[in-house]
Amino acid sequence: MGSMYKDEQDDWKTVCLKYLLFVFNFLFWMGGGVVMAVGIWTLIDKGEYLSLLASSTFAVSAYILILAGALVMVTGFLGCCAVIREQRSLLSTYFSCLLLIFLIELVAGVLAYVYYQRLSEELKQHLSKTMTENYDQLGKEGITRAVDRLQQDFKCCGSNNSSDWKHSVYVQSPEAQGRVVPDSCCKTITPECGRRDHPSNIYKVEGGCITKLEHFLADHLLIIGAVGIGVACLQLAGAVLTACFIYLLYKEEEEDFSDV
Repeated sequence: MGSMYKDEQDDWKTVCLKYLLFVFNFLFWMGGGVVMAVGIWTLIDKGEYLSLLASSTFAVSAYILILAGALVMVTGFLGCCAVIREQRSLLSTYFSCLLLIFLIELVAGVLAYVYYQRLSEELKQHLSKTMTENYDQLGKEGITRAVDRLQQDFKCCGSNNSSDWKHSVYVQSPEAQGRVVPDSCCKTITPECGRRDHPSNIYKVEGGCITKLEHFLADHLLIIGAVGIGVACLQLAGAVLTACFIYLLYKEEEEDFSDV
């Protein structure tokens, strides 16, 4: 009687864990889609700005998230198959995949956090030099487009202020045709509007484009870090559930073998 009650209790635990893992895999699969979407959004949404950064850490964090998201979606499907078949070998593979993806997403989250800490210093050291030395120069078309878009999107002019352009290679060159700032500094872009740097004509923003870009990148990095670490914690919960399920299946196999 006691052993029968114990068997029923074990069966109840197995069924509960099985359904919990199904629910988890659905959430896990959805989480993978969110992780991929955040990574892709980070690269597409004003992705031209990446050419203005000194290091590739920001882009690497986004690519890691995309990779992790794709692995999560594949692993979620594998997890469903493993739970349905109740095969310990398949569940063990699933468990290993969970731990691997956990490490990948944790790395993405940590990279985003570390880069967040030194973002301000990097922009101050690098952005001004990039804008003044590379704007409208041969072979630097990507940087030129990025600077133009940056100034128009964020309604700013120059790295710190509009006077930064006075020392630029572009303004001092014949190609500027008398402009004191690029046309992208203008509130309303018209041919050669950059010849006049009056506040009624160009954007005069305190802190310049550095402050605007820093806030934009910081917001993206916080989202990357939060999503990476959040989904990683969800995976830890899934790994614990999977380990418990494997253990119960192992016990059932042992009991079946002892009965024989």
